[in-house]
Amino acid sequence: MHSFNVYSDAESVAQAAANYLQKLIESFLTDNRVCHIALPGGATPARCLELLAMKNLAWENVHFYLGDERCLPVGDLARNDTMIRDKLWSRIAIPEDNLHTIPAEQGAEVAAGLYAELLMMIGRLDIVVLGMGEDGHTASLFPNNPALKDRRAVVPVYAAPKPPAERVSLGLNTLRAAAMKVALVTGESKCDVVRQIKAGAAFPITKIGSISWFLDEAANG
Repeated sequence: MHSFNVYSDAESVAQAAANYLQKLIESFLTDNRVCHIALPGGATPARCLELLAMKNLAWENVHFYLGDERCLPVGDLARNDTMIRDKLWSRIAIPEDNLHTIPAEQGAEVAAGLYAELLMMIGRLDIVVLGMGEDGHTASLFPNNPALKDRRAVVPVYAAPKPPAERVSLGLNTLRAAAMKVALVTGESKCDVVRQIKAGAAFPITKIGSISWFLDEAANG
């Protein structure tokens, strides 16, 4: 079942989500001695990642992955891993080998295949952190895009409705299999989709199963 946690503003959402992720990571580290977590790009999660970087965690036992990536050159400011490295990875003591970026610069098909091989080695992700677009998309799984029906673990994405058109995304089956899914959604522009989701409407993000939602009042309506 979905759980909806509503906070006054985006900063409160970021703080609450960072605290929740800290507890989840600690729990997986206690049970398994390692935690595999996938992170999103986008403006909404960025502040949460800054706050997460301040947490006292056994980072050497945490492995990070990406929910999706844009097919752009390494270091491009529009790449998700550029933001994540700036807001989180560069601020914590973690081995570089624990940072599993998507080689999207090699093209969507090649990168998807390489990343799927990597994920096969871990079985399933412990935590997936997600954002959501105004059309209900998550990662790079957009409504009516063929990638949404692709059953592979990691999927190439073409003709995305927002640039760049070529991307790589964790597949729907991979997101479904994750032990915990957390979504950070803020802003009035998301309000209509959130309202429809609460009424039972289907969007790409609702196809992944139960989610712990962190919303601000603007997004919650």
